[in-house]
Amino acid sequence: MASLDRVKVLVLGDSGVGKSSLVHLLCQNQVLGNPSWTVGCSVDVRVQDYKEGTPEEKTYYIELWDVGGSVGCASSIKSTRAVFYNSVNGIMLVHDLTNKKSSQNLYRWSLEALNKDSSPTGVIVSNGDYDREQFAENPVPLLLIGTKFDQIPENKRNEVLTRTAFLSEDFNAEEINLDCTNPRYLAAGTSNAVKLSRFFDKVIEKRYFTRDPSQMTGFTDRKRFNFKSLHYD
Repeated sequence: MASLDRVKVLVLGDSGVGKSSLVHLLCQNQVLGNPSWTVGCSVDVRVQDYKEGTPEEKTYYIELWDVGGSVGCASSIKSTRAVFYNSVNGIMLVHDLTNKKSSQNLYRWSLEALNKDSSPTGVIVSNGDYDREQFAENPVPLLLIGTKFDQIPENKRNEVLTRTAFLSEDFNAEEINLDCTNPRYLAAGTSNAVKLSRFFDKVIEKRYFTRDPSQMTGFTDRKRFNFKSLHYD
């Protein structure tokens, strides 16, 4: 097992959204009893069977890098945090479904990670939207994860899910909404489990099976792409 190939996936989002609980659930298949604040970065490993059930099936390590901090912190902290963004193969963007600000901040987290070697070109304007002009670069695989689904009042769920659907469209990523204190949300055979496996397979495929060698170690071929405006009116 020690010789397994591996990929690196960032887990990004505001403090308190439940990243540590999510990573623990994904890697240990159990609820984290007493979550604490992540200082710097915490790394855990999940075993993934690529193309499970097919002749191409192969086992890989998925390194999940839970990055602590806030997008609004000092530039010196951001500069220190940038070391975690090297050779990244995928990104999980985590937000609290009961906290709209944590959803909005995912755009800033993306800018910080994808533009780690340059000044961000996306600019926040007065209404909270990002400039639609040049954004980050050729995107690595993304997965959007909303936590604390159980805490959304029943009469607010349609509104919240509509908002996250726009967010998913902006990132061109599938979305998973769950409660990190309930493993059933990721039980085998559920739509969430299928989306998660599909995301990890995509990360592995881009890392090890892409024909473009410039993409083999993360975002080295820096192309530009655009995001739509935020949909938080």
